[in-house]
Amino acid sequence: MTLPDTAANPPGADRTFQVDLRGLVDLLSHHLYSSPRVYLRELLQNAVDALTARRGLEPDAPADAFGIRLYADGSAVRVKDDGVGLTEADVHTFLATIGRSSKRAERIAEQRGDFIGQFGIGLLSCFLVADEIHVLSRSARTPGAPAVEWRGRGDGSYTVRTLPASARPRPGTTVTLTPRADAGEWTRPAQVHALARHFGSLLRHPVTFDDGAGGPGASVNPEPAPWARTYPTPGTRSRALAAYGEEVFGFTPLDVIELDLPAVGLKGIACVLPEAVPAGRRHGHRVHVKGMLLSEKAEEILPEWAFFVRCVVDAESLRPTASRESLYEDDTLAAVRDALTERLRAWIARAAASDPDLLARFLQAHHLAVKSLAVHDDEILRMLLPWLPFETTDGHTTLDEFARTHRTVLVTSSVEEFRQVAAIASAAGLGVVNGGYTFDRELVHRLPEIRPEASVADLDPATLTAHLDPVDRETELAAAAYLGLARDALAVFDCDVALRTFHPASAPALLVDSREARHERTRSQLAREQEGGLWGDILGALRQEAPRAQLILNQLNPLVRTAVAIDEPELARTSAEALYGQAALLSRRPLRPAESSLINRSFLDLLAHALRKDS
Repeated sequence: MTLPDTAANPPGADRTFQVDLRGLVDLLSHHLYSSPRVYLRELLQNAVDALTARRGLEPDAPADAFGIRLYADGSAVRVKDDGVGLTEADVHTFLATIGRSSKRAERIAEQRGDFIGQFGIGLLSCFLVADEIHVLSRSARTPGAPAVEWRGRGDGSYTVRTLPASARPRPGTTVTLTPRADAGEWTRPAQVHALARHFGSLLRHPVTFDDGAGGPGASVNPEPAPWARTYPTPGTRSRALAAYGEEVFGFTPLDVIELDLPAVGLKGIACVLPEAVPAGRRHGHRVHVKGMLLSEKAEEILPEWAFFVRCVVDAESLRPTASRESLYEDDTLAAVRDALTERLRAWIARAAASDPDLLARFLQAHHLAVKSLAVHDDEILRMLLPWLPFETTDGHTTLDEFARTHRTVLVTSSVEEFRQVAAIASAAGLGVVNGGYTFDRELVHRLPEIRPEASVADLDPATLTAHLDPVDRETELAAAAYLGLARDALAVFDCDVALRTFHPASAPALLVDSREARHERTRSQLAREQEGGLWGDILGALRQEAPRAQLILNQLNPLVRTAVAIDEPELARTSAEALYGQAALLSRRPLRPAESSLINRSFLDLLAHALRKDS
């Protein structure tokens, strides 16, 4: 952009912007458009809009009366349409003024929803692959109108001249590009044909391609969209839509959901992925607007939880952004997203009611997506919660089956807590669900809404220890000295030690400790270290009330029975540290540095003791 000469614009006078076209093209190529390939989409789009305007002038013309012809032979790329065309005044007004669109003219502006492009900068994208754009046009609005030639160059200059009507016998427009040497990747005949298929396969106007080799032109869009075709049977239709989904996305859909929203002129399909995807990983969807491909990565058309489908849709009323590579977030898009959400919910409900085999395969792959939906959707919760799989002390099973076996369902707050107690809780006959995964704990607590007879409670350490059998008084007294040494050795970890009997007997010890208790102890410890005097004493007293971990030794285990009989104090302490370390490892929670050090030290000490004994 440059400033106009001050002699021509005295101080206080209105000034006009001067545009550096090369700088603007560079801006478009690096910040507006994702790739130079969009030049062909913009040319197709302008041609389609011209045909739409022509159809408005001649509504009774045959459906195939107007079309688009592409030509590319390596030396030129040409797009010819039978559209409404331009007059000389139109050329000066619309082609030579950046940002102004012929779709904004009177009478057409009232119908702008019929047009794909609305921003008037699409022709500039041609400068991404060519230094000169040649336009030859003849208007269909004025009988006997002459042809008009416009040549625009990348330096910002252009020429306009009027030609005899014979230069363009029929109304319409031809745009010709002479590619730059560095643009061959995008302007070779095979690439132009591939881009035309990519962007225009669902266009409603006939589009043909000619590579200059002398053969018949190839149709770019020989058939209408698969959902717009007529099929002999519903089964044939389903198979055809599934085949189209496989062609577009490269996987065989688990099922295909037809999408039809007449209010916004949207039609298409949602293909259910056959395999699970990582939680929260959203796939892009293919969105066409009036047949023209807008984006292959439109995430915004579906809610976040719908990551189990990929969609192909064609819409009439969705609004593209300036780059026409994504959708503008407005009330219409929000309404479409809500309506498509209802379609997915209806499909899940239909599978639950009438196709248990499909439902089982769907839940096996996508139970996490359904869980995220059920948290916020009471209807889905009522339909599917009993069928959703959870990790439990009875293995992976549904809540419905688990609740039949366990009237009281206990749920842990973390995965590590479940790992700590699963084997012992199962041996004790307790029904525990792993609530550490996303959504699981919240959903398990809502089970009584579906099964009023079921009872759900958070697993409390006291609940588990209450189901462990105490040892007799004589055994307790015999082990008192060892338990005292063990408590002293593990005091640094705020851990108490108790002796019980429980199954399985192969488990020597159980470490009962929650993440919340560890956090509270750590917080209290830091606060006490940072404070002194009276506050330190008060915080120290509060710290004594913080939840303590508990190492429960299993009297049924032979190793524990041997350990509690040790009469050497140092060896007793070392064995207690080793049992604590082994129980901490089995809990599968992250170890603190002090715990890692304890495990290494206790192992080496026991090894040294064994070697001394052998010698």
